[in-house]
Amino acid sequence: MRQLDQTVALVTGASRGLGRALALALARRGARLSLCARGEAALEAVAAECRALGADVLVVAGDVADAADRERLVALTLDRFGRVDVLVNNASTLGPTPLPLLADTDPDAFDLVLLVNLSAPFRLARALAGGMLLRGSGLIVNVSSDAAVAGYPGWGAYSAAKAGLDGLTRVWAEELAGSGVAVVSVDPGDMDTDMHRAAAPDDDPTSLARPEDVAEAFVAVIVEGPPDATARLEAGRLLEAAR
Repeated sequence: MRQLDQTVALVTGASRGLGRALALALARRGARLSLCARGEAALEAVAAECRALGADVLVVAGDVADAADRERLVALTLDRFGRVDVLVNNASTLGPTPLPLLADTDPDAFDLVLLVNLSAPFRLARALAGGMLLRGSGLIVNVSSDAAVAGYPGWGAYSAAKAGLDGLTRVWAEELAGSGVAVVSVDPGDMDTDMHRAAAPDDDPTSLARPEDVAEAFVAVIVEGPPDATARLEAGRLLEAAR
């Protein structure tokens, strides 16, 4: 797999789980990184790990649900690196846990899940797509979920948001076809993360994928480009194909 020297990647939700694993995997391949998450201390710790691998890292602590934080993230990233080659919309929220049935879901909580998981990725992509189009190259990766295509009791808000994100991805992909800018969603599958433990505390962690392994599937898409014109990919199948 070729390196990503000088590639600028912006990763949201980078302080833990898949986001942390992605940041480290990209750092090992020489990418320059803009990392965003709400928890500044945890984010700085990830950045330190990436810098130890030789990566040039910008840390922007903030909440993608907040318009001012999103604008600051984009502005600081472009000021530091001049461009973004790869945007990974990884930041996500389940909403209240234990996961409530839709009839019991607070409407404000529902709206927040859609804001973080759907509206914020749209707004970040919109803010950065113009520069990608001017250069004739770029990649936007939206982190999806099997909840986007299957109905699970209690997962209503999250499922609606991820299904919307998949739909958004398909439209972006069609509208930008032939421009040099690719847009894909990647379903990481069930991983051993804090989010999964919050949603399904009784699951056996040994039966779940490691974020570090799943990150390699995402990096393959970033390094080699999407394997075909399909806008929705599954990390598990990408890893199997790589073996």
